[in-house]
Amino acid sequence: MLTTSLTLPCGATLRNRLAKAALTERLSRADYLPNELHRRLYQSWAEQGPGLMLTGNIMVDKRYLESAGNVAVEDESALPALQQWTQAGKANGQHLWAQLSHPGRQCSILVTLRPLAPSAVKLKKLGLFAKPRAMTEAEIEEVIQRFVRTAGLCKEGGFTGIQIHAAHGYLLSQFLSPRTNRRTDAWGGALENRARLLMTILRETRQALGSDFPIGVKLNSADFQRGGFVEEDALQVVRWLTEAGVDLLEVSGGTYEHLAFLVMDETGVKESTRRREAYFLDFARKVRQVSDVPLMVTGGFRSRSFAEEALERGELDVIGMGRPFLTEPGQVGAFLRGELERFSNLKVRTGFKNLEDMAEGGFYARQLILLARGKALRLDMSPLAAALFVPLHEMRKALGKRF
Repeated sequence: MLTTSLTLPCGATLRNRLAKAALTERLSRADYLPNELHRRLYQSWAEQGPGLMLTGNIMVDKRYLESAGNVAVEDESALPALQQWTQAGKANGQHLWAQLSHPGRQCSILVTLRPLAPSAVKLKKLGLFAKPRAMTEAEIEEVIQRFVRTAGLCKEGGFTGIQIHAAHGYLLSQFLSPRTNRRTDAWGGALENRARLLMTILRETRQALGSDFPIGVKLNSADFQRGGFVEEDALQVVRWLTEAGVDLLEVSGGTYEHLAFLVMDETGVKESTRRREAYFLDFARKVRQVSDVPLMVTGGFRSRSFAEEALERGELDVIGMGRPFLTEPGQVGAFLRGELERFSNLKVRTGFKNLEDMAEGGFYARQLILLARGKALRLDMSPLAAALFVPLHEMRKALGKRF
């Protein structure tokens, strides 16, 4: 099943069921554009043969970034760099989709001290984020047009599809969650209102790009926080997305306050392996009961046999993987062909959970940058060096864009 093709509702075909999931790159410079590092990185991944590759966050507004090293696409000046990037990323004939995003309140103080959000609800973790201000109606309308505009530019730049990022606590996810959306106007309150921003962006993007261009959505199964976005909400949003003609739904979960999309990406042994590998599959099974939309599940898959079983059972249509593309990039092709049964699952252990979250993020971020530079991996990083890597890298990037 892993090597079989998949035809999406729009008519586009993925040549196999393995996807390189979105990984934030942190590689752009002061111009916010992709460069030779992006090209080298994506060409190396393309050579391994996944049917689909998703970029990391491409921001629709350079004033508000998920990372100081994000690519941001606002106008036609980005097209030459995008075309060079997509040429490298499609070198082996696979689909390359642009993941479009706005961070909302999850925008570091290194980027701005005045982030935007549905409501003025401050992020309570890490101390690296300023209190946001509630968006005006005009700013909401501007965000809609920015998503549509960036999607059109990405299509013109050579991407074969786009994914709208509505998960992980970023802006669209913030609007969906009653924990972060406390508005009393047409954009808040009832779920239909909280989903209005996502649904409007999807409909207008579809109108702009045409019926035959793939559009995916990444959606949380839940925020895993009291008073947040819950599974019942997510299933209703799935129904609406299906009616609106989404081509591929990727399910995930969590926010910066609860990093489910990171901490659930692990495996154990025997039955515990199955439970952990199947974490987001529990929600995928429920999605199957309300929608026939093609499903992608990312997080935890390490064994080929389990990936094949999940596909055979019809629980999902696309296997999303991220970290194996960083720590064993040369083995992805072997995994796809059936020559490798299992990827390793490298962990950083410190004994302190918050530090471990930072250390794991830093460890994998470091490997990505080394791959992009064509250098040897550093799998022996100390927990302290790993924990400090992202903050120090972000600081250098932020200063480089200001001075």
